[in-house]
Amino acid sequence: MGRTDRTTLAPPSLERQQLDAAYRRITWRLLPFLMTLWILSWIDRVNIGFAKLQMLADLRFSETIYGIGAGIFFLGYFLCEVPSNLLLQHIGARRTIARITFLWGACCVAMMFVTTPAGFYVLRFLLGVFEAGFYPGVILFLTYWYPTERRARVFGLFMSASALAGVIGGPLAGAIMTGLDGVNGWAGWQWVFLIEGIPSILAGLVTLVYLTDRPAKAGWLTPVQKALVETDLARDAAALGPREHRILASLKDARVWQCIAIFFCIVTANSALTFFGPSVVREAGFTDPLTIGWIMSGAYLCGGAGMILNGLHSDRSGESRLHCGAPALVGAAAILLLGFLVPVSPGLSVVALTVAIVGTMSAIPVFWQIPGRFLAGSAAAAGIALINSVANLAGFGAPAVMGYLREHTGSVATGLWIVAAFEAAALVLILAFVPPQTPAPERRVAAA
Repeated sequence: MGRTDRTTLAPPSLERQQLDAAYRRITWRLLPFLMTLWILSWIDRVNIGFAKLQMLADLRFSETIYGIGAGIFFLGYFLCEVPSNLLLQHIGARRTIARITFLWGACCVAMMFVTTPAGFYVLRFLLGVFEAGFYPGVILFLTYWYPTERRARVFGLFMSASALAGVIGGPLAGAIMTGLDGVNGWAGWQWVFLIEGIPSILAGLVTLVYLTDRPAKAGWLTPVQKALVETDLARDAAALGPREHRILASLKDARVWQCIAIFFCIVTANSALTFFGPSVVREAGFTDPLTIGWIMSGAYLCGGAGMILNGLHSDRSGESRLHCGAPALVGAAAILLLGFLVPVSPGLSVVALTVAIVGTMSAIPVFWQIPGRFLAGSAAAAGIALINSVANLAGFGAPAVMGYLREHTGSVATGLWIVAAFEAAALVLILAFVPPQTPAPERRVAAA
């Protein structure tokens, strides 16, 4: 009698245990590292808001110059996300993410030498160009490692790093600007760009050594684990049925543009809360910057917890449609109430702001389950990048509208109500365009 393949004859319960163990190893290997990169990315993207406190006076830049420079980031981001994700599909995630991380870190460091508006615009544009493929690239990369029913929780874990960045970034920039201002003849804002850019450069080099493109290439998985994961991913692909693989066809697919509309509405709310959250807290009656920072830190910690828990529940239930739409509606309702509460009740305003952040952030990771249901391969690379790049134009439009309305009305209320309407529209679009899922009878999810 020939040698028996233990994997094929293993009892289902034992095979499930081995598969769960493989996914746990994958999670512990990939997620902490990717979350660290996302924290670095987020800090290097938004540190301009803290550097502004000294930078504008030192360089004699107007608020208009600052606004153009801050917003032009999203133009570079928009133009280069699709090409970057297509490159990842061809050369692999390891080299692509390493290149992205190294270059955005170098661009961040170069910001310390800005002296003119033109230089400011060029570097902010390049920062958007270099960072463009990271977020959608990681989303695509994780689909190579996890089947559909495990992804929402994993996406939630990864994206919760933005909440950690919100907690870390403000106090870190404040400490650097206060403690190092004038050292070596450099202003505090210059030290912010230097100290926060160097870790990204180093992380880019580490990525080349640490990251693995696909499960089949993972030397840190056993042969049995690799076989189980590859089989499970093949099973998931078969269960999803025929999906679009052609790039041009995916860009013409109405479902891609429906996803863009949905995510645009969610990003509108997320951007408004990110850029105007501190202003809302101040308008509610909290004037001390340190107090404002702690309030925002607490709100974002709650938001990060919401992302993880909602993603976990989505995976366990096998449902993503309402797990995206319901939190968005909760966020919209809280933003609507916030517009009424800000001038009236400081305490309730903080509660409403926190609920708005939790609802909005919780919708984001589950949303990325939707395009994965009809896109695969190169089409997924192009489609995910297109969805993210176009929808993130809201990152420029929402703060601009909020700022204009606040300047002309003297309050954030009108802007908040408009943002609430956009976020509520996300649920309407989901119900209109995203069909309900039919979970497989054998669906069962253990901890990733």
